[in-house]
Amino acid sequence: MTRHLIDITDFSAEEVHTILRLSQQPDLPKVLAGLGVALIFEKPSNRTRHSMEMAVFQLGGHPVYTRGEEVGIDVRESAEDVALVMAGYHGVLAARVYQHDKVQRMAKVSPVPVVNMLSDHAHPLQALADALTMQQVHGPLAGTRIAWIGDYNNVARSLGEISVMLGANIVYGCPEGFHPSAAELARLNSLGAGAAAHEVRPEAATEGAIAVHTDSWVSMGQEAEKQARIASFQAFTVTGTMMAGAASGAGFYHCLPAYRGLEVAAEVIDGPASHVIAQAHNRMHTARGALAFLMGVR
Repeated sequence: MTRHLIDITDFSAEEVHTILRLSQQPDLPKVLAGLGVALIFEKPSNRTRHSMEMAVFQLGGHPVYTRGEEVGIDVRESAEDVALVMAGYHGVLAARVYQHDKVQRMAKVSPVPVVNMLSDHAHPLQALADALTMQQVHGPLAGTRIAWIGDYNNVARSLGEISVMLGANIVYGCPEGFHPSAAELARLNSLGAGAAAHEVRPEAATEGAIAVHTDSWVSMGQEAEKQARIASFQAFTVTGTMMAGAASGAGFYHCLPAYRGLEVAAEVIDGPASHVIAQAHNRMHTARGALAFLMGVR
């Protein structure tokens, strides 16, 4: 059966552990030798393009970068037709899209694995890199407390999924109107041994946390909301004072790009508690591990 990576929840907790283990092996079998991998980017990216191209190369494959307008998913041709045609050329299809349903529909018809490189709903590749980096810095995540400060967005959702699946407790510190709903928290809490909760005050979320995560307050496609969002998030900047309330040795994490002085103070992201560069580098390693898993490596 063809496996896809659209959401972290496409895998079991045991399978996530396997992917993270594979991600730390630089000499994986060249399972993509002689195969192409289509990389479709509706949304541009620094880390995603470079990490995926190098991961494909390290597994012996040939990455083919394609801009969204060259394909025109659901404009020139349907997501289903794009997937069915490209599956005849490539061993894996990967897409970074605005609407989550595009990658879902591609996966529904594709005979080869489809990877979600980001959608408005989820960012599973980022979650894998987040988990690997936290494990490398703090050890096993089961029983630990992880904090997310800011908007409950696609990155926050995928981080919550992988955290609960690995047995960690994630606490969201989000302003009113930008937090996970009760139903969403219930869904997260059903995924594994960990737990998910929400605190109105960001300082309450970070208290005792081994890891503090945040993201830009304004994502691509939300530019018209910029000023309103900045006003809503004024009290949610991750500062040195906020980090001081976390656990001893707590790390700071950000998926990048970061905007110093908004979601995070420069003293934090550029300070000794920051692991954002290792986190970015792990995007390549976890992409390699995920691709190898999808191609049958265990």
